[in-house]
Amino acid sequence: MKYIVILGDGMADEPLEALGGKTPLEVAETPVMDLLASQGELGLAKTVPDSMKPGSDVANLAVMGYDPQANYSGRSPLEALSVRVQMEPEDVVFRCNIVTVTEDEPFGEKTIVDHSSGEISTQEADVLMDTIRAHFNNETFQFYTGTSYRHITKWKQGRVLDMYLPHDHLGEKIGPYLPQEPCFREMMEKSYDLLNNHPINLKRAAEGKRKANCLWFWGAGTKPSLQLFQEKTGLQGAMISAVDLLKGIAVGTGMKVVEVPGADGSLNTNYEGKADAAVKAVLEDGCDFAYIHVEAPDEMGHQGSIENKIQSIEYLDSRVVARVKEQMDASGEDYRLLIAPDHPTPIRCRTHTSDPVPYIIYDSTLQRKGLAHYSEKEAAATGNFVSEGYRLLDKFLK
Repeated sequence: MKYIVILGDGMADEPLEALGGKTPLEVAETPVMDLLASQGELGLAKTVPDSMKPGSDVANLAVMGYDPQANYSGRSPLEALSVRVQMEPEDVVFRCNIVTVTEDEPFGEKTIVDHSSGEISTQEADVLMDTIRAHFNNETFQFYTGTSYRHITKWKQGRVLDMYLPHDHLGEKIGPYLPQEPCFREMMEKSYDLLNNHPINLKRAAEGKRKANCLWFWGAGTKPSLQLFQEKTGLQGAMISAVDLLKGIAVGTGMKVVEVPGADGSLNTNYEGKADAAVKAVLEDGCDFAYIHVEAPDEMGHQGSIENKIQSIEYLDSRVVARVKEQMDASGEDYRLLIAPDHPTPIRCRTHTSDPVPYIIYDSTLQRKGLAHYSEKEAAATGNFVSEGYRLLDKFLK
């Protein structure tokens, strides 16, 4: 038996007046996921414990079978594993976004416009991070390039600080959300002076793109310690994702990280490449388990774009789920699929919530008959409910 998880990050949502009281998942045309829901098990899983914040870090750990309350040490250290940051137990690691802020006001009066700087490319961001490193790297602080707008800062022998998430405060003045720690506040303000008129940003502005003109620190944590996935499940796993968080979880759990050209976490990511990489991992490369993470629905939720969120869900269905199913069916190999979001990212609030998420478990050897549409409402109506989300993987595997 082969096992493939297809994770539509932030895919779940809330009923929207603009959609006639339906969610994007209800409105999206998802014939393949509907078929799998009809022939498999449909239900809800609570991936975020009530005592924890609804981040992709917490929720994806749960979907991968790790109890977040026992295994979570912060988001940024997981991402740092992906870019091979060497961490000591007393070091503290932060996520360091390059964000877009307005230009005309004093620093504290500026407004945060975009947490992703228009989904800046990693190549452009690395040039900007070179400037940051040249000015800020020292014995205490080191900066590392991640993917797109997502980067890492290590504070040697630092302290875990509670900082605000940039995507929770889009359209708001930044003053109330600046760090209380003076050195971080000063680096943020100085970063604006360094980046706003950087040649990369002048070129982006001339092309009608958003500037990547300010650092934003958040997500502090310490060096993680996770049980190896193969030791935990008996399965050799592969991770297919464009984002460092998921790659970092894979590194920390001993899974194989598969790089897919053109996979960038955006609406126009290489969906087919991700599907093909997962199938190859389980059919040709000796893996038993593959985890396909698709960031696009989450990004569209943060952007507040109903149309693009629906589009991202339809792409997931037609370009990932359908492609995986077709190739696995043709192989003759017995397999199971788990399809789910990690958490909702509702258009209403443009950030994550802790509501339970709809899942499908499909087994190619145990097809049932029925008629279902993959949605939050229909999943709730089944009465199937996994109250501790990290137990969903056991249900999937066993």
